[in-house]
Amino acid sequence: MDSPRRSGRSQDPAKGRDETPEERADRNWSEVLQELRVLQTGTQILTGFLLALAFQPAFSDLNDSQRFVYLVLVVLSALSAVIALAPVALHRVLFRQRAKLQVVAYGHAALMTALLTVSLLLVGVVAFVFDVVVGDAAAWTALGALAVVIVIAWIVAPYVVRMKLRAKDGS
Repeated sequence: MDSPRRSGRSQDPAKGRDETPEERADRNWSEVLQELRVLQTGTQILTGFLLALAFQPAFSDLNDSQRFVYLVLVVLSALSAVIALAPVALHRVLFRQRAKLQVVAYGHAALMTALLTVSLLLVGVVAFVFDVVVGDAAAWTALGALAVVIVIAWIVAPYVVRMKLRAKDGS
């Protein structure tokens, strides 16, 4: 069996898994792909919902500001899909170029950006539906409430867990 130094594997198990940089990049790319799949499914469902709305009889009852919000949501939906698929396109272009580390880094940045666009899309769709069904005040309330939930679930909670892990590793 190769020594850790000759095989390129991590020598200190406390610092992570016993894997080469290439193995780590492959594992990280698999994780990025799994996250892309989850994100893309939700985005596709929202996109389908939004596109179907334009062909409903009640769509003509929307006022100008509601139509504008609707079009912004359609653009956000398309943008979210494009951003979420960008790592796949990069991977195809760089296939067999030994650029997995760059692809993973790009995938991470794209996923973070896609999460931002999807959060805007989710908040916007919920506010839009509340506006059409109940009214303007309810839309603003729903927008604010969902925005707070997203900030807590997607930003605050992960950072709290991260800080606890760092504190645990530091002691």
